[in-house]
Amino acid sequence: MKYEFSPKGVCSTKLEFELDGDTVSNIRFQGGCNGNLKALSILADGMSVDQLTDKLLGITCGFKNTSCSDQFAQALLAAREQEKHTA
Repeated sequence: MKYEFSPKGVCSTKLEFELDGDTVSNIRFQGGCNGNLKALSILADGMSVDQLTDKLLGITCGFKNTSCSDQFAQALLAAREQEKHTA
């Protein structure tokens, strides 16, 4: 299932990804640090929600209390929760 998320407190303005069961794919960020987010998207493709949230939750950016990576992890948890309620 495809998900869209609006990150908060970071430079990226939109995040899209797909979940097939617990596997994440087709990750796209809009805005933010282009090269870093392209790399994150490629590296994260095919990983599980648990693998990604274990690594990405709590990462900060500069003086912010969150980051695009942290927002991605939070979006994955929200999507997984949403899938539980629609199943």
